[in-house]
Amino acid sequence: MKNQKIKIKNLNQNYSVLIGNNILNSLPKKIKSVCPKTKKIALIFDKKVPSKFKKIILRNLKKYKLFIYNFNANEKNKSIKSATLIIDKLLSKNFNRTDLIIGVGGGITGDLSGFVASIFKRGINFINVPTTLLSQVDAAIGGKTGINSKFGKNLVGTFSQPKLVISDTSFLTSLSKKEMVCGYAEILKHAIIKDKKFFEWLKINSKYIFFKDPKKLTYAIQKSCKIKLFYINQDVNEKNMRMVLNFGHTFAHAIEIKNNYSKNITHGEAVLSGIILATKISLKKNLCSYKTFQELIQIYKKNNLSYTIKKYSNLKSINSLIPFLKNDKKNNDKKINFILLKKIGKTTMPNKCKISIKDLKENVKYITQY
Repeated sequence: MKNQKIKIKNLNQNYSVLIGNNILNSLPKKIKSVCPKTKKIALIFDKKVPSKFKKIILRNLKKYKLFIYNFNANEKNKSIKSATLIIDKLLSKNFNRTDLIIGVGGGITGDLSGFVASIFKRGINFINVPTTLLSQVDAAIGGKTGINSKFGKNLVGTFSQPKLVISDTSFLTSLSKKEMVCGYAEILKHAIIKDKKFFEWLKINSKYIFFKDPKKLTYAIQKSCKIKLFYINQDVNEKNMRMVLNFGHTFAHAIEIKNNYSKNITHGEAVLSGIILATKISLKKNLCSYKTFQELIQIYKKNNLSYTIKKYSNLKSINSLIPFLKNDKKNNDKKINFILLKKIGKTTMPNKCKISIKDLKENVKYITQY
């Protein structure tokens, strides 16, 4: 499949997402086009990015004055402390608003880099170079930036669009199966909420995603980005429709917080758990059929993903998540604002399935039977 370009238009800013294999060399030309006045570039590298890719980027940007910051990317470091440290460094180097920050790494690095760019002198140029499947299909799209608080994930942040996103699938060759599962969870979620045909494609082609086939990856990333953009373009600031993208995430964020963002459970694995838990509640409320539930279970089994749902299949483990649901960003009153499933390709609308803590505990008693 040829390199793909998605043009994004919204109220704040237009920008492009480039998707393909070995496209890093286009970076200098693109910077000259979208940031013509830039003289200094701050490169915020996830420490896990292989050195060969860092060398390619540094070689391509040798005409600019570079500040390099190697970031130990984890949920605990996605904090106001890290943001302040980077801002102080930029101020000491006399960066101005026509200069540029480039985040090179996974979703954590992109979220932090984008957040810093959005508040530094009320906004400096930002280019996102996502290096994981998860960030390429999800975190790098939509302009959401953020840092974590002790009260929950992504509770401090801004909506700020980048100048450009470059998703080079060559980065993915270095990822472990666990990291690929992270991105696959969001790809699967996008198909479930919007596109039955894409879901059917995933039934056949998911194995090639895990084999890291460049053509299949480019197609899956492009489809995921377009589905996410369908919701974003209707609701840039996440007031209504965009919340549909949080299908499976209500429980997922609770799982992550309960486990103190442990490396043992990745975001994608938590999302895969959350998708099944949300679907079980959908079953309990007669919103979706048992056939739909079985379709999901089969795709988990076929791709060796069932391990993500075993831990949260009994009453005690599910009940342990309930206290952590209260700070979910979708909530606007004392009830939990769930996105539930009607069928593959269609969910409930935001604010239509609010469940009190008391009722949720009653529902949990029944969903363990599935």
